[in-house]
Amino acid sequence: MGSRLPVTSGRPLKILIGCDTFAPDINGAARFAERLAAGLVQRGHDVHVVAPNTAYRRSPAHTEVIEGEPMTMHRLPALRWLPHDWVRFVWPWRSKHWARTVLDEVQPDIVHIQSHIIIGRGLTRIAHQRGIPVVATNHVMAENILDHTTFPKFIDDVVLRFAWTDAKRTFEMTRAVTTPTRRAADFLERTIDIRGVVPISCGIDRRNYDPVIAPRERNRILFVGRLTGEKQVDVVLRAVAALDPALDVHFDIAGGGDQRKALEALTVQLGIEDRVTFHGRVTDEQLRELYSRSSVFAIASIAELQSIVTMEAMASALPIVGANAVALPHLVHDGENGHLFEPGDVDDLAAKLTQVLTASPAEYERMQRASLDGVAVHDINRTLDTFEALYRDEPLPA
Repeated sequence: MGSRLPVTSGRPLKILIGCDTFAPDINGAARFAERLAAGLVQRGHDVHVVAPNTAYRRSPAHTEVIEGEPMTMHRLPALRWLPHDWVRFVWPWRSKHWARTVLDEVQPDIVHIQSHIIIGRGLTRIAHQRGIPVVATNHVMAENILDHTTFPKFIDDVVLRFAWTDAKRTFEMTRAVTTPTRRAADFLERTIDIRGVVPISCGIDRRNYDPVIAPRERNRILFVGRLTGEKQVDVVLRAVAALDPALDVHFDIAGGGDQRKALEALTVQLGIEDRVTFHGRVTDEQLRELYSRSSVFAIASIAELQSIVTMEAMASALPIVGANAVALPHLVHDGENGHLFEPGDVDDLAAKLTQVLTASPAEYERMQRASLDGVAVHDINRTLDTFEALYRDEPLPA
């Protein structure tokens, strides 16, 4: 992996963050990039972000306030990917052109890409040619993208092989490759045969959440996230339908996505439409309220490289019931702050939800406090310390 001499330790850096998804998009990768950029601004760095525009035109460098902090945005002409409800993309064959343009304007000390797919791919190649060090963070499992290609499986298989091969070429040009958890790092190392992937939590500012240590007045299950295939919200709906009616459970779903209409139809088919509320996209204040009044957070996703929403739920003192897949076991410690269930197993999920919802007040409080203790290691300041060390090519904090 390439690098050049580290910039002078301690002085503010000019950092260019390259994203294929960023505000106003709502997803884990976008939310992480926003918090990272805002945190770096708070620490005195000159932060520039290059991301898709919301229209097919280029927006010259301008200031946007993200997470309460001003930063310089470079918005590139982008098109909507029609099979998906919000994804916008820059033409891949224009990525190097735009990389040259933005790098000429910014002249950064370091480039930090949040995706190796289009914008990050172009930035990495041009920065590498110019001797500008690049740090890459991988939030993507290439398999997830295939949910939205509409191609036959044999074409998807070819696309998948190409995607991971191209990812390997991109990552080999960087100073460091990071991903949110050790499990995700192991997955990436196995998949594309690279070594030294650094696990760095996406981080969370626990001060933004309102944990309420107490039994709830009503049994409420919560899911927050995109309503897409890999999230398997249908599994949670079927589990809710299988719960004992005496539990009088209500299921709140916050987030939008291409699966919403199908999931709404499923609630009718299951006869639980009066027990499910689709809130759509919500404000931060509304989200905090949903976390605070819920009894348990349920996530059936099989493709989480970390899951910021699960950390938010933990910071809100919620027990978690999550699928035993990819990185969720890194957050959900079975029998401590909740339970893991076999991915896709409706009966197992229903049983684990029942265990939480019927727990004694003392047991419920124990799970709540375990969530708070478990999320403490994901403090955003530790995350920022680690990335700053990578940017400066200094030893990582212990």
